[in-house]
Amino acid sequence: MATRYIITDQIGRLDKVISELDSSISRSQAKKMIEDQDITLNDQVVQPKQKVKANDIILIEDIQPETISVTPENISLDIIYEDEDVIVVNKPQGMVVHPSAGHPNHTLVNALLFHSPLSTINGTYRPGIVHRIDKDTSGLLMVAKNDQAHQSLSAQLKAKTNLRKYIALVHGQIKEDNGTIDAPLGRSPKDRKKQAVIAGGRNAVTHFKVLERFQNYTLIECQLETGRTHQIRVHLKYIGHPLVGDPLYGPRKTIKGHGQFLHAAELGFKHPQSGKEMYFSVPAPDIFQKTLAHLRQDKQG
Repeated sequence: MATRYIITDQIGRLDKVISELDSSISRSQAKKMIEDQDITLNDQVVQPKQKVKANDIILIEDIQPETISVTPENISLDIIYEDEDVIVVNKPQGMVVHPSAGHPNHTLVNALLFHSPLSTINGTYRPGIVHRIDKDTSGLLMVAKNDQAHQSLSAQLKAKTNLRKYIALVHGQIKEDNGTIDAPLGRSPKDRKKQAVIAGGRNAVTHFKVLERFQNYTLIECQLETGRTHQIRVHLKYIGHPLVGDPLYGPRKTIKGHGQFLHAAELGFKHPQSGKEMYFSVPAPDIFQKTLAHLRQDKQG
């Protein structure tokens, strides 16, 4: 559900106008909702400072209050590296990264809190989480154990100096050996649960390289320059090669697995204390590797 406003005489910054339209939303809350893409102007993702004029249409998503208790849970973790500042963890496919209204517990954060103290910068529900991957995406995440480490790792993400490489199995044969997808992303005006390539969306850039071609599929490596929600999934659909097994953006007829065949295989960053270059890699889950083995057999046979 969403609340729709057609502007008549309120003219000024979007965040200010919203706080005047709805007394329950402060200007700082409005700013955050705009940045989280919960508020759009004329069906476009814009900045809080965007000027609003007569006949503009503002859409405000109804945000349900979260009543979540984030409790530590004794869930096993595949920790690749750990010291006093950071944890590098290999998240299994099917695990949600942090609690939300739809997933209040059994998340990576619940498991991490049982294991170690985490940074507090992201608030109650996302302690330690510097970046996220989807529930059905497996692979590497860097986690901050204190606020100083969190600030350093976040700054590296913003400056695009860290390394994040994924392997993905997609539908169809990609003819180019490599390429770059540069297309802005925002909430889909047709389905608010989805992201889409839209005019006025947030800058999003994905680089890809073909690793192996099969009869009806292609294995690629994707390197993120930006880290938007569902970025790889939406970008690959946009170029006509959706992820195999993607329940939201892919075709119904696909290879069965446990969600999309997308794996965060490589991660690199500078250590927040020493400045040392850190690099990690993990193999894809068994279901991913078995599927590739079957496709290789079909190609040979």
